[in-house]
Amino acid sequence: MPSARRPSGATRSGAERTDAPRPRALTSRATVLIALVVALALAYTYPLRVYLEQESQIAEMESATAAQRAEIAETAKKLAKWRDDDYLRIQARERYFYVRPGETPLLVVDDKEGAARKAAEQTPAAAPDRWYDTLWSSVEAANAEPQD
Repeated sequence: MPSARRPSGATRSGAERTDAPRPRALTSRATVLIALVVALALAYTYPLRVYLEQESQIAEMESATAAQRAEIAETAKKLAKWRDDDYLRIQARERYFYVRPGETPLLVVDDKEGAARKAAEQTPAAAPDRWYDTLWSSVEAANAEPQD
């Protein structure tokens, strides 16, 4: 049986090896399939975009609804406070300076700007005399002759 292996030193004299022809890269079936996939992808992009926009709008509306419910709950708490008689009395005292019969109202006004303006409008007091001028005027008064 002849050996299937060639010796390493053998030369190629007879038949040379040739490459087989390669098949085409894309067949007509593959081209149609790719075109169909692209057409389907393009056909689904618009509905997908609309779906995602609607999902974001729904999320925004749900958050707005939650904010409105929180505001309604806060307003309900405020309304419950105003139904309490003691709270009404406290608010009348603070906001409208309400006093009960027999009480004396006292209102403290902290108006620093008005006080500064009033101080600027007043004329300054006369400077006090120097001590030696006062002493000398008393000596002159004692030395003066009485006018009778």
